[in-house]
Amino acid sequence: MSQNYQTSILFGENSVSQAVSLLQKGECVALPTETVYGLAADASDIIAVNKIFEAKGRPKNHPLIVHIPDVSHLENWAKSIPNTAYNLAKQFWPGPLSLLLKKADHVPYEVTGGLDTIALRVPAHPLFLEVLTQLNVGLAAPSANRYKQLSPTIAEQVMQGLDGRIAAVLDGGSCEHGLESTILDLVSETPRILRSGPITQQQLETAMGQIINTPKNHIEVVPGNVEAHYQPNTPLRIMSSKQLLIEIDRLKHTDCHFVVWSDAVIQQSKKTHAPSSQCSYLGNDAANYGRKLYVTLYQVDQTRPTQIIVEQPPQSDAWAAVNDRLSRAAQ
Repeated sequence: MSQNYQTSILFGENSVSQAVSLLQKGECVALPTETVYGLAADASDIIAVNKIFEAKGRPKNHPLIVHIPDVSHLENWAKSIPNTAYNLAKQFWPGPLSLLLKKADHVPYEVTGGLDTIALRVPAHPLFLEVLTQLNVGLAAPSANRYKQLSPTIAEQVMQGLDGRIAAVLDGGSCEHGLESTILDLVSETPRILRSGPITQQQLETAMGQIINTPKNHIEVVPGNVEAHYQPNTPLRIMSSKQLLIEIDRLKHTDCHFVVWSDAVIQQSKKTHAPSSQCSYLGNDAANYGRKLYVTLYQVDQTRPTQIIVEQPPQSDAWAAVNDRLSRAAQ
């Protein structure tokens, strides 16, 4: 680290103006989005952008999503923009959809990881939008965590990972979705989902009136596309419901922790007299599960269990983002 910070938590009446002032000075500020907290810096300021990589310990060939105030800023960052992008923006922005487009010629390669493409979105969180509106610029903002660790959905979690490494955290409470945005590739001949997120394949296909590819594996470098990612410090394993019930009974008096989605498993665990403190029940609604996932793993991590065992969620489209994050956390 070239600089040690007294990281401030910004909250209350003047918090947005304080965040704006720090960003104008070329500092990094963690801002709340509707997905996760993002580590923001002026995307047109290469020195500020490099501070993001330094604070996170993130490789510089990993591109950053640029957040813009509204759809009118698209042409500031992208070129050869298809009509599809404007149609999707009308339906999903502000919101958790990032569009991968051809980058405008003047956009620094530091922002795009050396690529000719750029991911753009308009975030829905009112505080982030207010900061963007006041600045009237694009803000690069990957998740506000150390590289490969759990993305933060509360300010406390940001501080746990980045205290002393960034200027400030703007406290906006808990994030609405709790999982990173969907990334949709509009550069390829056929649109592709390159990262699953809160906007599902079905929603996008309905909006676009066409089939969208969701490759299980792809070589495009986009945020989150590394095999091991979104990881707690505790080793994490995924098991079927049947396997999990066996493990709960076998390990109920150990320091192992279980993350459960199904009513059947939680009810059966009670019959085996497993301590309730040993199980986190996130429920069978995919959106609510996603909202709780990172913060639950973070809180469980603080208790220092020997391992975390997660019940394998359903394999439907609604659960795609959850399954993607868990598969990477278990590597």
